[in-house]
Amino acid sequence: MPPHVDVVIVFCAIRKKAASFSKEQVRQNAVKAERQYSKLINTLTRAGLKAVGRRGESQGQLLVMVTCPQNVLAKLIHCERHSDFLYGLPMSKLPSTSDFESAPLSPADRIRLIHGFISSTPEDGGLGIIPGRKEWDLVESVMALHDHDFNDDWIRLWTRHRIASVELEKIRDQFGDSVALYFFFLTAYTQALIFPAALGTIYYLWGKPYSASYSTLLLLWSIAFVEWWRLQERILSIRWCIRGSWRVEKRRADYLPSFPWWKQEMRMMAGLPVILLFATILAVMLTGIFVLEAFVTQLYKGPGHTYVAFAPTILFSLLVPRLLAMYQKLATNFTDWENHKHQSSHSSSLSLKVFTLSAMNAYLGIALSAFVYVPFGESVMNFVQSYLFTGGHRALALLEKYNVSFNATSNLGARGAGGKKISAAGLNLWESDRKSARRMLNSSRLQDQMFAFSVTNQAVDTFTAIGLPYILRAVESFRNGKGFRSGNGKGHGKKKRVAFDDEPVGHDAHGREEREFLERVRSEVVLPEYDVFTDYSEMVTQFGYVALWSTIWPLAPAMALFNNYIEARSDAFKIAVHTRRPTPVRTDTIGPWLESLSFLTWLSALTNSALVYLFRPPNQQENELGTMVAANATDESQHLNHHPLPSLAATRELLMSALLIALFASHGYLVMRAAVRHVLKHAIWTGSKEMKEAEHVEREMKEKYLSSLGQCTPDENVMLEVTDEKDEWATFWTIDEGKDDIGKMLKDL
Repeated sequence: MPPHVDVVIVFCAIRKKAASFSKEQVRQNAVKAERQYSKLINTLTRAGLKAVGRRGESQGQLLVMVTCPQNVLAKLIHCERHSDFLYGLPMSKLPSTSDFESAPLSPADRIRLIHGFISSTPEDGGLGIIPGRKEWDLVESVMALHDHDFNDDWIRLWTRHRIASVELEKIRDQFGDSVALYFFFLTAYTQALIFPAALGTIYYLWGKPYSASYSTLLLLWSIAFVEWWRLQERILSIRWCIRGSWRVEKRRADYLPSFPWWKQEMRMMAGLPVILLFATILAVMLTGIFVLEAFVTQLYKGPGHTYVAFAPTILFSLLVPRLLAMYQKLATNFTDWENHKHQSSHSSSLSLKVFTLSAMNAYLGIALSAFVYVPFGESVMNFVQSYLFTGGHRALALLEKYNVSFNATSNLGARGAGGKKISAAGLNLWESDRKSARRMLNSSRLQDQMFAFSVTNQAVDTFTAIGLPYILRAVESFRNGKGFRSGNGKGHGKKKRVAFDDEPVGHDAHGREEREFLERVRSEVVLPEYDVFTDYSEMVTQFGYVALWSTIWPLAPAMALFNNYIEARSDAFKIAVHTRRPTPVRTDTIGPWLESLSFLTWLSALTNSALVYLFRPPNQQENELGTMVAANATDESQHLNHHPLPSLAATRELLMSALLIALFASHGYLVMRAAVRHVLKHAIWTGSKEMKEAEHVEREMKEKYLSSLGQCTPDENVMLEVTDEKDEWATFWTIDEGKDDIGKMLKDL
């Protein structure tokens, strides 16, 4: 058995830019590193922990192995349970002197207590070893090691069994409440997708496109799932004894207690203009790329027209990720500036900021196609055509003025043959015929986009999460001449190994086991930290595609169901192989993602009603836009060729009708949500075991506490002896006339 290590503190004695330092700077850094390392070891040992350092993977990296003795751990358990009792958290047992023996810890709780003890502030009873703080700037991270036996069994269960067979309690025991809550959400959401998947398949095969009944049933399903999950959160928090866990959460190291509340609110409000600015920039950027891809590249027929079609994709890949990365960095700085007391509120605020632009990036393209390209595509095409045609002639005239001509044999789309030089008058860069331009409109654009989002993008995301880390680590490993590493502590291929002076040598089993253990630790240190934000963001974004846009392509829920069957296994594999072990966190909710689901559900009421109003084919008749969607939803462009553009009055009437329908749908959503919430509350929550436990847990705890003090509780019958007291009205209390009056009444009868 390898030595038991609870956490590993990664200490960087040499900075990455040390190669450019002078000898004096290197000497000063070495003195500082020695002083801070000694302080680190002394702080840990004075607190009763065992700590020892080993060399890391890179030069100057030290790995401090920390383990917690049983007496220190028992004290931490006792302090936490007393805190839970004082702040009213549900508890199965009252704190006592035998906490450790009466309720053994799970591996996740053990890591959480020790990690919190090391990295929390002294005001909260911790050691204050916080990575990144000024006094600990050489401490990179505090991490826990994987249990590879559990990971292997976990992956085997996911691959051989159906989703429901994996016990979430075991996941919670290993990785804590936050990860377990995510997998419970993923499992519940995947199972809930069975209904819309079956419904969408039926409507796709036998129903009409843009069916009002399908959209209504889909909206009901969305509301029911969100409200059902709201109740499941409450039930799980009581079952796991974590309801109200935010009340005992440790304070953030950067929190300023004396900071006025109104200043914090003002700082939070100050971030709104920044969000709006970046949202506007992103919207303009995406709209420009959309116009370029949907119209400009279709009309262009000049030199290199084959390659110009790739321009929108290249622009998107170059501009959008950089803008989002810049925004995320700025959003992180703003969230730090807001002075949140707890990490949970800090994470919620940051998640809402980041997901706002992420959702806009995900949904704006299909929204432009649905509400601009299809209904107004001919108008936009003609406008772009006239603008580009005029601009093209100006550009060609300018080229001709400077005697610049094109060679027709370049095969880049220019007209001409035989190597003749053609002038600007003989070369037209843009399609000028309006009928030909109309035929370039893609009647199945919406369905193609939904297929890309539901199938192609999700396949790419799965490869990025599972396959790409293997490739990147293999490339990095071969570059360093170390052979291939799987990243889970199990090396593959031959590798030259040089033992350090302080490492055990020899051929004894203990020395080999220690060397293998240190290799495993080093392989886990280089892995990135696990962030549950990415996984939640993927699922909530997918929920948005299903709820908002599956009216366009009813097979989207079925594709989401199939993807989630793989996603559950890929997420388990990612945690076990490609990331560090998640640091356990106590939480009783999925946080801001529940509000995001509610908002997307409300938004789906608007989008579905608009899609049905605009595109539903009532007996193959035309709508106000001059656009008709046939039963197979493929004749939109053919109709655009034979009907004039809508007049300004017709467009105004259409917009007013759409606004009224959206208003009606919004109020209908509120009514439907209230009804569904009422029904589910009585069907699931009222009378449940968890509700009864929630109602009686606080009273029971107080009663036990009063009993431990020797005090009586209200339900106990108390018999006290009557003592004689001097009272001048003593005779008043001795004369009772009630029996005499009743006796006289009986005699009279």
